[in-house]
Amino acid sequence: MPPAGHRHERVAEEIRHEVSAMIAGELKDPRISGLVTVTGVRVTPDLRRAQIFVSVLGQESDSASTMAGLQAAAGFMRREIGSRLHLWRSPELFFVLDDSGAYGDHIERLLRQSRKPPAE
Repeated sequence: MPPAGHRHERVAEEIRHEVSAMIAGELKDPRISGLVTVTGVRVTPDLRRAQIFVSVLGQESDSASTMAGLQAAAGFMRREIGSRLHLWRSPELFFVLDDSGAYGDHIERLLRQSRKPPAE
């Protein structure tokens, strides 16, 4: 039997999988546009709160409207997660915009610029 101390990590992975599936096919909110990817989920050990990190490819306005649409659908997703994962108490969902991809691109650009020989 696996240790009970890691249950929240297993639940977090299942939540990531289910939320990704819901975003891909079940949510019909027009505010959710662009390519939306669930990059990670953190669940508190008592399973009461879940932070869902999402990455949105597109313009800045797409990110803001997508985050608003996801937050509006949080109640529906919470109810679905509770029933699909057979959780006695499903966690409250909080969506966080993950901009690590854009930050990585910025760092990559800076590194390429630093390798160029100085123009004389």
